[in-house]
Amino acid sequence: MRIYLGSDHAGFDLKEKVKAFLKGEGYEVVDCGAEAYDKDDDYPVFIGRAAECVSKNPGSWGIIFGGSGQGEAMVANRFSGVRCALFYGPCVAMSAIDVTGKKSDDSFEMLSLTREHNDSNMLSLGSRFLKEEEAIKAVKIFLESPFSGSARHKRRIDIIDRRG
Repeated sequence: MRIYLGSDHAGFDLKEKVKAFLKGEGYEVVDCGAEAYDKDDDYPVFIGRAAECVSKNPGSWGIIFGGSGQGEAMVANRFSGVRCALFYGPCVAMSAIDVTGKKSDDSFEMLSLTREHNDSNMLSLGSRFLKEEEAIKAVKIFLESPFSGSARHKRRIDIIDRRG
């Protein structure tokens, strides 16, 4: 599986750690930058490279990193066929209500749900809100969670992709 990475200065250190983890797990990793820490770089350049690669290579994945992950997800979702989910970390997800209507105690559940329901192919991580081990856990869950393939989810994805 090919995974494209992109980051600005705020997410650079976390990107490097996740990249090492992914390579160690045997994934094919393509780093779209930043290549070095530069406090004055502009995230849309590197995130755009990663999202364009995912857009042009169906079946590939992307993981992007920034301070909050918000702007990065916005950039990625402008590319056709890209469905980028944002994850801040377990501290935000703790108050989540699961699909049955009860409070979920799995603070990483949104990662599997975004794969199951939305067939997300990119993940944006807010590095200011995640510890290294949380980011790696998030990446593992995201990459290992399957798309359900249900008709209603396919129909919704088709609508999203037509608007892209």
